[in-house]
Amino acid sequence: MVEFWRYGPTPLPMADIGRFAANMEATGWDGLAVGENNKQPDPYAVLALVSAATTTLHVGTATAVPTRHPMLMALSMATIQGLSGGRARYSIGRGDSAVKALQQKPMSVADFEVFLRRLQAYLRREEVEIEGTTSTIAGLVTVDPSLDSPKPAIDVAATGPKVIELAVRSADSVSFAVGADPERVGRCIELVRTTASAIDRDLADFSFGCYVQVAVTDGENDEEARTRIRPLAMTFARFSAFEGKPLEDVGDADKVQIQRAAEALDAKFRSSGALTALPGGPPGELEFFRDKQAVDDEFIDRFAIIGSPEHCAARLQALVDLGISRILIGSRFMGTDVLEENTARIGRDVLPRLRRTAPAA
Repeated sequence: MVEFWRYGPTPLPMADIGRFAANMEATGWDGLAVGENNKQPDPYAVLALVSAATTTLHVGTATAVPTRHPMLMALSMATIQGLSGGRARYSIGRGDSAVKALQQKPMSVADFEVFLRRLQAYLRREEVEIEGTTSTIAGLVTVDPSLDSPKPAIDVAATGPKVIELAVRSADSVSFAVGADPERVGRCIELVRTTASAIDRDLADFSFGCYVQVAVTDGENDEEARTRIRPLAMTFARFSAFEGKPLEDVGDADKVQIQRAAEALDAKFRSSGALTALPGGPPGELEFFRDKQAVDDEFIDRFAIIGSPEHCAARLQALVDLGISRILIGSRFMGTDVLEENTARIGRDVLPRLRRTAPAA
């Protein structure tokens, strides 16, 4: 069965997150994932409230970043897994806006793999040795047996081939951050299968996810809908460039656009300046990145999914048909659509169309 998760900035206000999550659960969403950076509430505090307010909604991160000690991250993850009764799944990336805010570079692929292996070992309640010192979180469920749940699944958010291969070696699933183009997602899936074959990994216990940005339009306000996810699409598009240079599998038509997205956003994420409220907007609506000059509308419409409910459902179904079993849908960017109108429309008008579609043969 395919799961549809909402990811993106933490819904506002955080104090009312339980009501928001309960409404998501009631309207057909499968999961709620929140991010980790210096401009949003602590994700594990948010997920604790969500877990308490729901009974079936899956919870997790999209994405967590390796800026904490792996033991402390594992402790937080295991706690939420216990509180939710086993409904947690965590997507982890090497770090982007969060590490830029710390004026650091993303963790190297080699170091990220070491981090993941240690995190997985902690979550299995094993003893982990780091620099001659051994530690474990096994005592968590001894002290509080109510938190005893199976190990939560660890997903890797991946764009380039090295991180995709790493996910096959060290994670429970991979979620591709390459946009909504089925051809490119298909190439990523083939790389997973090739890697698994090379290391004799059985993919029966491994699953595929993907990150997409979706905006539902009514045929008259396309630009308003596009504004809600433009910066989010740009954020994920720039993952397809390494140090400003587009990856080899990026199509020629998109290379310039992806490079522009990377250049436009990197400086903003490194900035420690104050955020500016949008004049006349509701609380939380920001004047963060509404400039459409960096990338054109055609690229945003191609990389993301924008259109009628029927159009959005058809493009999402094309990803499901590839074997994607978990689609993380970005419905807005930080400081835009704080009333979550697009999230509500996706749940009301798009997801039911996908539920009615027969699974691919």
